[in-house]
Amino acid sequence: MVDVQERYYKELRSFYWDNGFNPDPMKVERLAYFAELVAEKNEKVNLISRRDVDSIVENHIFLSSYVTKYLPERCTHFLDIGTGGGFPGIPLAIMRPEIKGVLIDSTGKKIDAVMEFVDKLKLSNVTVINGRVESPDFITEYTDTFDLIISRATVPLIILFRYALPLVKEKSFLASIKGGNLEEEIQKSSLKYKSYIKKSTIFELYYKPNNVRNQKGKKLVLMEIQK
Repeated sequence: MVDVQERYYKELRSFYWDNGFNPDPMKVERLAYFAELVAEKNEKVNLISRRDVDSIVENHIFLSSYVTKYLPERCTHFLDIGTGGGFPGIPLAIMRPEIKGVLIDSTGKKIDAVMEFVDKLKLSNVTVINGRVESPDFITEYTDTFDLIISRATVPLIILFRYALPLVKEKSFLASIKGGNLEEEIQKSSLKYKSYIKKSTIFELYYKPNNVRNQKGKKLVLMEIQK
């Protein structure tokens, strides 16, 4: 019987190979271990959809790590808003160990699980917080701290902007992993926060072999912000 972590490792390597992405094998091992931890914990705590467990590598681990190829190299401190089961924050922290990060979520059971994952993965570059980014205490502690705010389909972009502005440095990036038609959402946020947006790019997250034409509609919205 093939070890679960080994199976996840081989699946990840296959996705990376097919898409010309070549992370360090040690990073892939940690990501495979993370997949195993999430799948195991998901039997007790609803971190991802139950029907999605069989696709955990493709839909969660691979996708969250794959977006790092689009993120600016010069970022040093990120905030993952609404991290849930640790996505995309933990894969980002594994792929980019030189970046410090804060993973925050308001659901206690999920954050307890994420703290356990971080401990078992021995991730020294992240802090895990049970709370809300809009709370006065969090804003006071982290004002002008981050040069990258990232979130996976947590809130509309216009809300994400509102959350981000007190927390980001003068020059920073806002990244959101989303699906579906984003035209109206982007238009609304761009209209309201036009004076802050220096550049806006939408990356189509297509990949081999299961999403060659991006029929799954996965996108990364990346906005360069200047306060």
